[in-house]
Amino acid sequence: MTQNNITTFTNPNEDTRIAQGSQVALHFSVSLENGIEIDNTRSYPEPVSLVIGDGNLLEGFEKALLGLRAGDRRTVHLPPEDAFGPWNPENVQSFDTVQFVKAGDTTPEIGTMMEFQDKGGGTLAGVVKAVNDDKVEVDFNHPLAGRNVVFEVEIAKVTPAGVSGVKLG
Repeated sequence: MTQNNITTFTNPNEDTRIAQGSQVALHFSVSLENGIEIDNTRSYPEPVSLVIGDGNLLEGFEKALLGLRAGDRRTVHLPPEDAFGPWNPENVQSFDTVQFVKAGDTTPEIGTMMEFQDKGGGTLAGVVKAVNDDKVEVDFNHPLAGRNVVFEVEIAKVTPAGVSGVKLG
């Protein structure tokens, strides 16, 4: 923390607990309840680093980290509401097949991931769920929406919010 141009340092301390604004270095894995792994950072040469509350990690995952310290491990089973959200039937849209042909595309195959432009100019990813002669059904839900997931984490380092340096030795 900087006050009147004075930098505040802290000593590394295994008792520092994760709180909002903490800088955290960690390894994690996300899997389905049946054991199928979705993501894993353990093969990375260094732990991933993030700030609690900056929006880069799902809120349910962040809540599971609060109060942990360097060296702690935790396994959390998260319902859809705390992970990637419930599956929403309103996120499944039908398009006329002719729209794909006019755009120069071939009729998509089931399971194909496609990108679409939204009204604001952003990009939306969707998965083709059904194709017939005149309609293509695309699911814009997150691929893990409606699924229970298992979040496993190992905390490597915790730096409190507002700390701009670490004293060594």
